[in-house]
Amino acid sequence: MAIKDYLRERFFPHMWCPGCGHGTVLNSMLRAIENLALEKNDVVMVSGIGCSARISGYVDFHTLHTIHGRALAFATGVKMSRPDLNLIVPMGDGDALAIGGNHFIHAARRNIDITAIIMNNRIYGMTGGQFSPLTGYGKLATTSPYTNIDHAFDTVSLAIAAGASFVARTTTYHAKQMTDIIQKAIQHKGFSVVEVLTQCPTYFGRKNKEGGAAEMMENYKNITTPIGSKASRENPDLIERGIFVEKEMPEYCSEYNKIIQKAVKGK
Repeated sequence: MAIKDYLRERFFPHMWCPGCGHGTVLNSMLRAIENLALEKNDVVMVSGIGCSARISGYVDFHTLHTIHGRALAFATGVKMSRPDLNLIVPMGDGDALAIGGNHFIHAARRNIDITAIIMNNRIYGMTGGQFSPLTGYGKLATTSPYTNIDHAFDTVSLAIAAGASFVARTTTYHAKQMTDIIQKAIQHKGFSVVEVLTQCPTYFGRKNKEGGAAEMMENYKNITTPIGSKASRENPDLIERGIFVEKEMPEYCSEYNKIIQKAVKGK
């Protein structure tokens, strides 16, 4: 099946701003699904609200476009009722770590078989460029015109601490790596977190004088390094990318099914 077969082409051109990295995320995600030869009817994409959430409108899978911050809650319900399906949840800063933060940490500790793709563009783009939990200290936004004083979450550290059994980070510059990581995340039996550093030239880049899309993507090349590289040892300020955690743990739906079997047998 070709990539275009996974798209609802009638909804193109998309609503993302020129240079937005979310299109690259969509591209890499679809290539991962193509590599796995997944049938469209076997994939469910659940999204909340925001620029990242619009991805669900462009793919020809089963889709749920839900309320802000509750994408993982809806996805959990779908997965519990149909554990045979592949659940993919694209999220932005808010859906994942602000209003949706509580759902995120509990999905991780349960180790339910869902792939969460967190698009970290460090801003709330759809609603006008307000600062988010990932904006970072000292950065500018429409709601922090004199710089932001909130420190950003480390998404990878948070996911690991919450118990996710697959945790990875990549960037839109490293699109091939992104495809490989998302493919492994979908194949993994458990809660998978893939953080993608993705550019928002319209609000974050312009406000913080980081240039256009090309300059912001070039910056991802310069400020990141593979996990455990010599560069990361010599410069701890570099952001590591790759797969941080990939381990086998009891998966929630499988464990729940055991409870059902015990109840049926009256034990």
